[in-house]
Amino acid sequence: MPEGDTIFRAARTLNKALAGKVVTRFETVLPHLERVHVDAPVTGRVVESVTSHGKWITMQFSGDLILLTHMLMSGSWHIYRPGERWHRRHDDMRIVIATESIEAIAFNVPIAEFHTTASLARRPGFNRLGQDVLAAEFDEQVASQQLRSAPDLEVGEALLRQSLLAGIGNVFKSEIAFACGVNPFRTVATLKPEEATWLVRTARKYLLANVSDTSNDKIVTYTGFRRTTGRANEEERLWVYGRAGQPCRKCGTPVRRLKQGPDARVTFWCPSCQR
Repeated sequence: MPEGDTIFRAARTLNKALAGKVVTRFETVLPHLERVHVDAPVTGRVVESVTSHGKWITMQFSGDLILLTHMLMSGSWHIYRPGERWHRRHDDMRIVIATESIEAIAFNVPIAEFHTTASLARRPGFNRLGQDVLAAEFDEQVASQQLRSAPDLEVGEALLRQSLLAGIGNVFKSEIAFACGVNPFRTVATLKPEEATWLVRTARKYLLANVSDTSNDKIVTYTGFRRTTGRANEEERLWVYGRAGQPCRKCGTPVRRLKQGPDARVTFWCPSCQR
């Protein structure tokens, strides 16, 4: 599943490509979107902004129309010039939003809905998001309090709970806990306030490091492999994620993996560094 850094970059790219431009063509294979388009055409509207909210993307059109999308495991947004060959099959297309100079294509997006400002505020799963780790107005202390508001959850589960902190996914979950020396199977209730703050601070540090904009005015969606170690070698870019059985980069103890929580998401950790 794309994590908050991927979604942030996608929204930033879409905003650079589309904001302020008039929609000249709208296509979709999704009946519920097509019905809205027939009644209140998207064509002719201005794309006012595209923003990320944790793992969600909102595309705001003039006239109080908002396209809400979530990638889950398989979805993605692509940007093309008119006439440019798509990198995905046409059968994977779900939405086309075209302007005179750009085509934005949503491929295999499993959640796509039109909303007004009022209906979006009522949308379950979106209306109760915790603080976005990448938000400009991010408040570390508030986020720490939110994390500690679920004392019965294990730390690994809490880091993934989007109503507590929005944007953290399975890769960052393991990496954040390792960097803080916190065992991901501890309950939140056992965290000292400074440990909760350190987890939140590290989450923001890691996600911000993976969305640094080196593209200037170019349209890009990806600037390299996700990294947490700061090492240049591609094979050494993560501390523990995906490294079960391999030696910990700090102490040499074999990294362990175990499914965690009701969704059985795999967690990686070092039993020595994260007692």
